[in-house]
Amino acid sequence: MESQKSSIRSLVNMIKRDILPIMGSCSFLSPSPYDTAWLAMIPDPCRRDRPMFGGCLNWVLHNQNEEGFWGYHDYDRHEMSDGVECLASTLVCMIVLKKWHAGSRLIENGLKFIHENAELLLSRNKHEKFPRWITIILPGMIDLAHAVDLEVKFPESTKRALVDLSSNRQRILEWEQLVDKKQYNPLLSYLEVLPPTYNISHESILKHLDNHGSLFQSPSATASAYLATGNEACLAYLQSLASDCASNGIPSLYPVDEDLTKLSMVHQLVRLGLTEYFDRENDEILAQIYRNYKHEKQITKSIHSVAAELYKDCLEFWLLRMHGYRVSSSSFCWFLDHEEVRDHVEKHYEYFSSVLLNVYRASNLMLPDEHELEKVRIFSKKFLEKIASRGTRDSGIISLSHRRMIEHELGLPLMARLDHLEHRMWMEEKDAFILWMGKFPCHRSTYVHNQDMVQLALQNYVLRQSVYRRELDVVKSWSETTGLSKMGFGREKTLYSYFAVAASVSLPCNSDVRVLVAKSAIIITVTDDFFDMEGSLEDLEKLTDAVQGWDGEGLTAPAKTIFKALDDLVTDFGMKCFKQSGKDIKKNLQDIWGETFHSWLIEAKWSRSGGAPPTQEYLDVGMTSIAAHVLVLPSSCLASPTTPLHQLWSNPYQPITKLLMVITRLLNDIQSYQKEEKQGKLNFVLLYLKENPEANIEDSIHFVQLLLDQLKKEFLQYVLEELCDLPEPSRRLHLGCLKVFHMFFDSSNRYDSDTDMLPDIQKALVVPPRVPNLKPLRPLPEQPGQKPRVFVTKSLSGQFGLVHFPRKSFIGYRMSSRIGPVDRWEKMYKSSSFNLCLA
Repeated sequence: MESQKSSIRSLVNMIKRDILPIMGSCSFLSPSPYDTAWLAMIPDPCRRDRPMFGGCLNWVLHNQNEEGFWGYHDYDRHEMSDGVECLASTLVCMIVLKKWHAGSRLIENGLKFIHENAELLLSRNKHEKFPRWITIILPGMIDLAHAVDLEVKFPESTKRALVDLSSNRQRILEWEQLVDKKQYNPLLSYLEVLPPTYNISHESILKHLDNHGSLFQSPSATASAYLATGNEACLAYLQSLASDCASNGIPSLYPVDEDLTKLSMVHQLVRLGLTEYFDRENDEILAQIYRNYKHEKQITKSIHSVAAELYKDCLEFWLLRMHGYRVSSSSFCWFLDHEEVRDHVEKHYEYFSSVLLNVYRASNLMLPDEHELEKVRIFSKKFLEKIASRGTRDSGIISLSHRRMIEHELGLPLMARLDHLEHRMWMEEKDAFILWMGKFPCHRSTYVHNQDMVQLALQNYVLRQSVYRRELDVVKSWSETTGLSKMGFGREKTLYSYFAVAASVSLPCNSDVRVLVAKSAIIITVTDDFFDMEGSLEDLEKLTDAVQGWDGEGLTAPAKTIFKALDDLVTDFGMKCFKQSGKDIKKNLQDIWGETFHSWLIEAKWSRSGGAPPTQEYLDVGMTSIAAHVLVLPSSCLASPTTPLHQLWSNPYQPITKLLMVITRLLNDIQSYQKEEKQGKLNFVLLYLKENPEANIEDSIHFVQLLLDQLKKEFLQYVLEELCDLPEPSRRLHLGCLKVFHMFFDSSNRYDSDTDMLPDIQKALVVPPRVPNLKPLRPLPEQPGQKPRVFVTKSLSGQFGLVHFPRKSFIGYRMSSRIGPVDRWEKMYKSSSFNLCLA
């Protein structure tokens, strides 16, 4: 474990040193082989036998993938959008190499890739038309390849698809205007692939240049514009772009808003679960973003910049509100009141899918009375549901990975998501961080695909898994030693209890918090079952008196077992808190448990007498019996050791704690009413039905859901804004507790199931993430007594050693590219009992 921590520290230091300082530069975006090759196409005006931008040509020469294509190294051959994009990029890279009489072997490899893969990539689309961008770009690239005598051999089986593409492109060229507001990405933005016979005047090109000298911020289109017109503004744009980016490859979009790059960086650190390593950097970035946010800004410079503008506004709102800044939803809801923009988004909703997804995500942070936010939520949800149901009009626009992200967002409420599992999902989905749709399906951020960032997230996740497994063993041992796991009745939920605590909150809380809260959850479950199904009323009264007086004399099993375990827990909790902060909370702990046992006794008496108290009286007792406050208040004392006790644990409880108690009770009741009706227990859903005889069960559930919606908005306001005295760690623990209950009782009672949670538990505690950016390695056959082997594979930013220990899983270690070539690795490891192999 120490080696894992050391590796993580090295990665963190490297990211702070090498990546964070260049956040505002164009290297934020992934290099686009397509656009890089187009800049390499421009000849030097002084020496026309050489390219003007030699760094771009050099990039093309050194960035062909092993399989023979240029493009994203993790592209999915079974997704048309990724595959055909690679076809276009590979064609233009071969064209530019042929133009400058370079890289003949690379051209051969590219031709071979196209010949072997074109059928798979093109012949899948028999029943649906190709997306517009493919229809425009690919035939243009094929025509250009033929014009320079590049002998591209497409299999005979692709002939029909290529004919259809050419015919459809011709129809587009005949029907569309060069710049048509009805089309997302105007035809002129594809200038580089429009046929010479199209007769585009220089005036038409030049009047659409922006202030930077670019044509729709597209490097490839601007390169073509310069080749056609020789315009000085275009040249200045291209020179600035090449100066900033040529060595790392040209992005598909330039320039990019500097604040957007910083927002995206923070967003990715949050989503990947890495904020604990970059707290200061995140705080500085968000403080600067907020200062800029407070200055009034101009909205919608042009219809063609809507995607970028709206994407940034959503991200800005989400991050600032998540981090406690008070921001208005109008900062991104403006587009609904802008008829032209709204209609444009509606018409091209597939191309705005990532923007709409971020609009919907932002609406998750809705606070009370934010009616504007409710409107954008309904608007975005309508189109996301169309996409999720595979209702897109053009196949290939939405990748499978992106569709899964949409389905996840629609299907699982924010409050029901456990942070640890969310971090895993954001690592595993290759399109988790796509920006808005562009000329190609999407613009990708290098920070997402940067191997250093991915490796850090992966190592951090695997480290947490190992820590969690050790802590789970401690909790299991305690549960067995105290006898709680062998009571012979009720639910044995040791594994569930620990998993929920560990996976719910990504705060870097110490081990004591997770272990002690898990133990508390186990006692709550066992005792709740004892009061519901096992103990006689006399047994329950004796146990309640014992807890309230904190004297277990005279108790018999199982009440004695419960009390002894509780006494052990309270003593342990009190000692750790006193040692850490000097706070003596033992009496507070005894009181809170006494109060909870008393609420269980009242409910037991109601159930056995058949009485039906008013809903408000039931809720007053039920919000205590759900015992959420027992989990969050003691743990807050450990998570915030410097905060005064009266601030953490006031009497009466703070509003955020009361809201948590009420919401968790209603979440439980809305999923448990059928079981509890059979058992003769009380439940808010059933009591509402009795008080409203004209209502049916659906009406009762609907009423509770509406009540929950309002209460959760109020709760979220207390979590995100400093409306109470509780420090941030305590408020986050409140949120984590709510997430656990919401996860268990979102669409069913998963807590009572013995199997529903097992796949999630495996993902959280055992199975390492499968990150698409890191190629899986097959270990060589193991020989008895052989030494561990080091597999070295190239990354975008350097080299990685993936160490395989016999009979164990892969563990990743990154080495900076400064380490040098493989022979230096071998020298390093010869004395370390490692065998080195190339992957």
